Amino acid sequence: MTEITPSENDIFEIIRTKLNLSDSAVIMKEPILKDTRGIVRPDMLIEDGNRRFLVEIKSKINVDAIAHLILQKEILQKQDKYDTNTHLVIAAKFIAPDIEKIAGQVGVQLLTIPRNMRLPDHKTAPASGKVKVTSEKSWKIVSRLLKEKMTSIRQLSIIEGISYGWAHATVQSLISQGIVTKKGNYVTISDVNKLLNGISWERPFENLLVKEINVEYNDATAAARELSHMLDNSGIKFAFTGYTAGGLYTGYAVRHDSIYIYLEKYEIDLFTKTFQTSETAEDKGIKVRIYVPDRNVFYDAVEKEGIKVVSPAQTLLDLAGMGYSGMDITKAMVDKYGTL
Repeated sequence: MTEITPSENDIFEIIRTKLNLSDSAVIMKEPILKDTRGIVRPDMLIEDGNRRFLVEIKSKINVDAIAHLILQKEILQKQDKYDTNTHLVIAAKFIAPDIEKIAGQVGVQLLTIPRNMRLPDHKTAPASGKVKVTSEKSWKIVSRLLKEKMTSIRQLSIIEGISYGWAHATVQSLISQGIVTKKGNYVTISDVNKLLNGISWERPFENLLVKEINVEYNDATAAARELSHMLDNSGIKFAFTGYTAGGLYTGYAVRHDSIYIYLEKYEIDLFTKTFQTSETAEDKGIKVRIYVPDRNVFYDAVEKEGIKVVSPAQTLLDLAGMGYSGMDITKAMVDKYGTL
């Protein structure tokens, strides 16, 4: 059995208390779910006697988190492993009222955990022999293939400066999943939807979210433009992403109450102290959703309409990682990607 991490153990103790579990309750690490992409694990699987709890652990719950858990339930049902003693649970730091209503309708129990608690770093495990397509090197190959439409593995390797072996392994993994087809020496992405769904499972964008604050602006674009100017002049590493970047690249109409930005972790406190609205106006203005990057997203950032945004490839990866909630703009990004 894989060793339990300290952060998992801390959250387990809170869950054990809130669910009134016995002292014999344990975290199970063996995989119990399999789908067409390979092994699928809940963030935490707890067994207490004949009861079993599938637990997702989030900073803030969204509809995708609930859908993810319901999908696990459906897989279990198909494998005849789901019964009345199996329970669905999401533990989170923040729970919105509308999410509580949805969770209650589909039989998902919600628990709150302390805001300062460190969350375990969970990722869906790919099947044996499968390449993680959202890794930095593999995503260069995948995004280039999206751009070129049809090309050879060797050309993908040369253009992106990735070893032929790595490019070959990435493409072969996609072929085995029915995402890419090969004709002679040429390959092409034949199932974009399956690719996008796989990305949302493998690299959920919201896992990178560390903070959301309000800033005193009335327009999201104006806020992004002014913040971009001030941060650039201050020499701070940053780049806008998500809906902010996607809207600029595609012209797609997006929500105007939030902007999405990558900052280095050590810059977040200064950013917050400088730009956050006062407590009396905390519900006013534009929301800034702050993410910490899991790779170098700054080196190839570009300026569009006075706003520094991550590259088209990074924007597409982040949008796809939003899952169902960002699907419309993600598909718009895919449609236009070859021209960016």
